[in-house]
Amino acid sequence: MATKKATPAWQDKVINHTQIGGIETSVLDNGPGRGTRIAWVNTGSGLRYRVVLDRGLDIVDAFHNQHSLAWLSHGGVTAVRPDANKGIEWLWTFAGGLLTTCGLTHAGGPENDQFGERGLHGRASNLAAQLESISQPNLATGQKDMSITAVMKESRVFGPNLELRRTISGTLGEPTIRVHDVVTNVGNSRTPHMILYHMNYGWPLVDEGTRIVWKGECKSRGLDMDNVIFNEKHDFRTCQGPVEHHRGTGEACGFIDVEPDSDGLCTVGLYNEKLGLAVATRYKKKQLPSLANWQHWGPAGEYVTGLEPGTNPPIGQGKARELKQLIHLDPGKSRTYDLEISVLTEEQDIRRFLKVAGR
Repeated sequence: MATKKATPAWQDKVINHTQIGGIETSVLDNGPGRGTRIAWVNTGSGLRYRVVLDRGLDIVDAFHNQHSLAWLSHGGVTAVRPDANKGIEWLWTFAGGLLTTCGLTHAGGPENDQFGERGLHGRASNLAAQLESISQPNLATGQKDMSITAVMKESRVFGPNLELRRTISGTLGEPTIRVHDVVTNVGNSRTPHMILYHMNYGWPLVDEGTRIVWKGECKSRGLDMDNVIFNEKHDFRTCQGPVEHHRGTGEACGFIDVEPDSDGLCTVGLYNEKLGLAVATRYKKKQLPSLANWQHWGPAGEYVTGLEPGTNPPIGQGKARELKQLIHLDPGKSRTYDLEISVLTEEQDIRRFLKVAGR
């Protein structure tokens, strides 16, 4: 027997969905991002976020009620730089944000070898979107889902020619973001492929005592500055305050082998007990077997930690090739990636999250 659906609270009281939530597009008209297309998404649940159409459909600002969830760099959103693929040029346009895409052929530090030159973290976040559709909620019909779909092309004569089709979706009244990506080799030759979701969390979600939550084994990336934090004597799963040795380029990174549940899903995130607020991200281990935890407790506002699911840790195409872990896409072949990002405020939901993803 079918269960009768509850009548929405706005039934017969609201005619325009924007009174509850929805998607609003606009163009920035000032500053370094002038001319950049954006979309504000309001889920009507306290969660609202800004999608930057001209920056790979990445998600920059994200808020739940009065609380920011993401760390934003000093530069913020800048105009797209499709030519930025040498050295550390990527950092000039790195806005931080809830989700910055790295790839589509390289994720890691700058490289130059017999296979070509590759800049930090690849070109994905500097690819402007070809917008395909925006679907809005419809209160009259009871349609509560909304979505943005667009295509980004990492393209060069003689290759590589990869296409990312991304859909960002949600449901009115639910504090959840769903990201569905399909990467296809539309060229005529076999092409290396890497993707990493650089998710950057900031104050007040990230503060002294905030727990970084995952279940699995973590190893230091191996540099001296990584080993200072990612060692047996240091509680690297609890956020600390700003530290002097992270001033400037100081940072630390750990590589995590997340333990999935019986359905093959990994659940990771952060929990701020003082705020009663958690952010949980779920994804399929088979799609994204690697997770990196970036910790940069820089003073004067560069205070951030990142959780970064990926096809590989951010070791670069060269190292992945050496380890025989580099993915190649044959012409016409695709790979699919799905992430679900949820804000949790109910005690029972937070307890369930900690039970599934905690130690």
